Amino acid sequence: MEELVNNEPVIKPEEVDTDATTATEVVATEATEQVQPVEQPTEVAEAEPELKAEPKAEAELEVETEPEAEAELEVETEPEAEAEPVAELQIPDTKEGIIERLKEIAQGEEEINRQEVDALKSHFYRILKTEGEAAYKQYVDDGGAPEAYTPIIDPLEQLFKEEMNIVREKRAAQHKALEQQKEQNYLRKLQIIEKIKVILDNPDEVNKSYNEFRALQTEWNSIKDVPAEKNTELWKTYQVNVEKYYDTLKLNNEFRAYDFKKNLELKTALCEAAERLAASNDVLGAFRTLQNLHQQFREIGPVSRELREEVWHRFKEASTIINKRHQEFFESRKEVENQNLDQKTAICEIIEGFDLDSLKSYADWNKMSEKVISLQAKWKTIGFAPQKMNQKIYDRFRTACDVFFARRSEALKEARDSQIENLKKKTELVEKAEALKDSTDWKKTADALIALQKEWNATGPVSRKHSVALWTRFRAACDTFFEAKKANTSSQHGEQAENLSKKRAIVARLEAIVPEETTDLHQQLKDAQTEWNEIGHVPFKEKDAVYQAFRAQMDRLYDFLDETASKRRVERFKNVISEGGGDRMRDKLVRQAEILEQEIKTYENNLGFLNLSKANKSSNLVEELHHKVDKLKADLKEIREKIKILDANS
Repeated sequence: MEELVNNEPVIKPEEVDTDATTATEVVATEATEQVQPVEQPTEVAEAEPELKAEPKAEAELEVETEPEAEAELEVETEPEAEAEPVAELQIPDTKEGIIERLKEIAQGEEEINRQEVDALKSHFYRILKTEGEAAYKQYVDDGGAPEAYTPIIDPLEQLFKEEMNIVREKRAAQHKALEQQKEQNYLRKLQIIEKIKVILDNPDEVNKSYNEFRALQTEWNSIKDVPAEKNTELWKTYQVNVEKYYDTLKLNNEFRAYDFKKNLELKTALCEAAERLAASNDVLGAFRTLQNLHQQFREIGPVSRELREEVWHRFKEASTIINKRHQEFFESRKEVENQNLDQKTAICEIIEGFDLDSLKSYADWNKMSEKVISLQAKWKTIGFAPQKMNQKIYDRFRTACDVFFARRSEALKEARDSQIENLKKKTELVEKAEALKDSTDWKKTADALIALQKEWNATGPVSRKHSVALWTRFRAACDTFFEAKKANTSSQHGEQAENLSKKRAIVARLEAIVPEETTDLHQQLKDAQTEWNEIGHVPFKEKDAVYQAFRAQMDRLYDFLDETASKRRVERFKNVISEGGGDRMRDKLVRQAEILEQEIKTYENNLGFLNLSKANKSSNLVEELHHKVDKLKADLKEIREKIKILDANS
């Protein structure tokens, strides 16, 4: 008797369709790690129960089962250690694109694909992490202290979380609806079983009820999934009653011939479908579809005896081709995974082989860091290694990276300690130079300043936070002396007078500029500064006066540019806040304001000391410090405006 089954697939527990494998998930710590974690496959779905064959007692109906060879049609599955890859997804490569895709999922009608949602989440935080690492590296490269680093909050992250919550809620609702539908399917199948029992209660009427019974079978097969915990018992009950029906059924020749004809048409169609699959380029899709065809083949009743063997072998030959191609696919993939393992092993060996003891300077560590980051980026482009080695090789890679960055942190800490000592030495050199800058003992002082310059060059670096200010002071002191010396000894008074005339012309040109009516103001100021720097010395007595006039006009025009730029930044800040990007930003602004206030106080104290000396009141250094204080005050004003905006929107 041909086995009659419903639409549930006959699959052994060890032959679970690998298509049920869920999407890979990114390790939770990814957002804080140096390298991308290796994806871990989740467990496969629970298999459907195995169905029993109908008893041999039905032989009296002359409806025989398929040939013994049908047992060989068990569709091959991937080896136990393997996992069939999920379908390739088109994931946007920008945060904005990911959020837009989430919105489409949240607003769409299709069933949510958890694999895609997980991949979107993984990719979003991978981008966020990469940007965070780049910002941190830039901060450290600029001389910032790692322990004082404050990550910048990305306003897109909150928008991403909001869309993810909507998707989760929608998916939960879909899951609930699916469970409800399964329960309804279960009740419908119970009703079908009860109707079959009613037919069986009248044995004499079984033959007459054949069409009704076939309709019940069709209805049963059209009903999809039921709750997993109820499926096995439900199927057994259905099978028992179906078997009872066929035990009492006496089909006449007309019914049997009709069945044979319909079954032949159905099985021939399945053979043709399998043969088309055998020619398909989609190996995995053909394999998965074949399993459904195989299930349908088993559910269809027998054909006439003389055609039975022919139909079966036609279907089996197509199935064999598909299974062979499927096996070859996984053998090929295994070879690729072994190649991936070799590449990842090579990366681990490279990082483990770095001679970290040879790295002495910050530049050395920075150069080596770029190599490690480059290797991390290359790692991300390499596919999976064999499943048994995938986690092991990742752990090895992760350990190698952790060792490197731990040693790097220790080295940078030592470098910071060295910078503190260098800061002390260079501060002393600046003070010595400033004590000599007004000397008129030209030969002796020149030798002393040259010696200080050599000592300066021999002293190691200091942090960027202090280096510019120290160098400015040191250079200003040296320039003051050597310019005075040159002015005292130069015989080119005519040239200096001509230079003075040129510089006064530049000042006059700047005085004539109306900033509100000028479109290329920044370029004009840049050109004026370049032209000024190219002009040689002017008479010493006129140097400060013409410079102050030039500086006053440059400050006037740059103040206009700074004020305009500041207004634009404040407006952009308002837009960001209005779009929900102000979370946790106020504390950072308050800290920045406090830092600026402290810097302003320090500069003003320094100006107080410098102004005690009449000789310093007109120096370029004092003017530069005043300019610096004004700039800091403008920045402080802008930050306070932003804080007011945050408070107004809170």
